[in-house]
Amino acid sequence: MNDPTPEADAYAALVDRLLASPRYAERQARHWLDLVRYSESDGYRQDADRPHVWRYRNYAALHPDQTELEARIRSYELAFRMQAEAPEAVDLSNETEETKALYGMDDPVTTPFGRTCLLARRLVERGVRFIQLYHGAGSRWDSHAQIEKNHAERCREMDKPVAGLLEDLKRRGLLESTLVVWGGEFGRTPQSEKGDGRDHNPYGFTMWMAGGGVPGGQVVGSTDEIGLHAVEDRLHVHDLHATILRLMGLDHTKLIYLHKGRPERPTVNEGEIAQAFLPPEFRHARTL
Repeated sequence: MNDPTPEADAYAALVDRLLASPRYAERQARHWLDLVRYSESDGYRQDADRPHVWRYRNYAALHPDQTELEARIRSYELAFRMQAEAPEAVDLSNETEETKALYGMDDPVTTPFGRTCLLARRLVERGVRFIQLYHGAGSRWDSHAQIEKNHAERCREMDKPVAGLLEDLKRRGLLESTLVVWGGEFGRTPQSEKGDGRDHNPYGFTMWMAGGGVPGGQVVGSTDEIGLHAVEDRLHVHDLHATILRLMGLDHTKLIYLHKGRPERPTVNEGEIAQAFLPPEFRHARTL
């Protein structure tokens, strides 16, 4: 705070105490953070007779289509709450050696991504709704050269951790309520590049799903005989999005939000649900 008044000093001290307490209750934290925001906005001077009226709340009421300010505030509140919850969530010291070995954490090659996958399971257990894992940072999958050597190393690093994640979710009863989607942004061409590499191929590549009610043990779609173009049961990215939303219980044709005053949909004007990925009771149903 830039305000040198005693009130500002008091609020600064309050924030310091609040941040020093790792287990401060969420409801109390939100209340005091609102007071801090209120003091920083000079609202306590302008609305002294109404101490719970904040300028940003007034702004939100007058501009219901402009949610950027409220979204920013909520992101800060989320970051604050994570300070209280994250230390326990990412503490792996209570995990058994058997569980760590399941994820490949007894092997230096598989340990990095194994730890990531184990953290993902712990976040699922704690109710985190969307979790995204990256493997191969620094474009290490992008094999324009030496694809056989490179992809063999990448697969060695992530194969066991991913299998361990699926097994662990299943044995804990979490897999049926957790949709796992594995994939990338494109595949590789069948023709060579630089002699022993492959270029990007957005026309035919593989993704897989597990859990979330998806029927297992099936292959949907195929490419041409050289693996260049998808030719059977082709799935556009909008179709994939529509299908994922359906598996999460949402109708993509009704999921509409305002963006700068205009109604938008995640799948724009496209996207068909791939029925093969749905449980039998969900197939050919437009709504839940």
